[in-house]
Amino acid sequence: MSNTSTGIVVVGANGFVGKNLRSFLYENKLNVLAISRKNFQKHSSEIKIISTNISEPKLQSKLKNYSALINLIGIGRQTPKSTFEEINLNLTKDVIKTCKNAGIKKIIFISGLGVSKSNTSDYFASKYKAEQEIINSGLDYTIFRASYIMGKTDHLTKALSKQMKNGVIVIPGSGKYRLQPIFVEDVAKIILEAVLEKKFSKKIIDLVGPQKISFEDFVKLFTGNTGVKIKKISIEDAYDEAKRNAKAVYGLESLNILVGDYTSDGKQLQKLSNVKLKTIQEFLQASSLS
Repeated sequence: MSNTSTGIVVVGANGFVGKNLRSFLYENKLNVLAISRKNFQKHSSEIKIISTNISEPKLQSKLKNYSALINLIGIGRQTPKSTFEEINLNLTKDVIKTCKNAGIKKIIFISGLGVSKSNTSDYFASKYKAEQEIINSGLDYTIFRASYIMGKTDHLTKALSKQMKNGVIVIPGSGKYRLQPIFVEDVAKIILEAVLEKKFSKKIIDLVGPQKISFEDFVKLFTGNTGVKIKKISIEDAYDEAKRNAKAVYGLESLNILVGDYTSDGKQLQKLSNVKLKTIQEFLQASSLS
């Protein structure tokens, strides 16, 4: 599958998915140009660009002759300075313009499982609008509606690990709502397939793992035999805490995503991809997450 002549631009290169993806592309000898707002450590074969404005003409001239752009820019918790509208939607518009100006034909976008026209949460609404911008752009595209992407430093893992250090993990509500997590290394492989293979063209695909699991059962698996206490609180208390405390373990939109019970049959991904997806137990063990 590897194609060393394929040039790939990774925007949001220093985030959790970006770092893992770039490591995989480097190992597979792909030609990568990595862009991030903040300084980051690059692989020896990469071209590295630090920029807060992807639309600047100087940067766009460097993107010519690349065949695909992977847009990993996005936030799941907003602040007054970084809103969903500004980051998830407006920066996607800038990325589309950049692709057109640089002659990049393909864009790959990480959206969210649960995104739909009818989902009115601010996070999901911003992702849906971004999807529509891409679909109507005239570019080739693959949109992945991702469940929880997990590895050593994903947001949920970090939140659970932090709670474990304090001896108690809090579960909002019943904990019976389900996740369908997917391992970040599998995601990297699937993204490369989407770059190289035409069967991924102009598709919206649920990016999910092979298993559905309740949040309570996932927490139990994650903690293993550590003796960490698991404490349930009411959904109302969890939302009250998120509203009062900007640094709450579970932010408002994090709660919306977590308790939303967003799952998929995953059949489209299974049909298109040749990647054998790791089970939850396998990637917890592989990443030493728990």
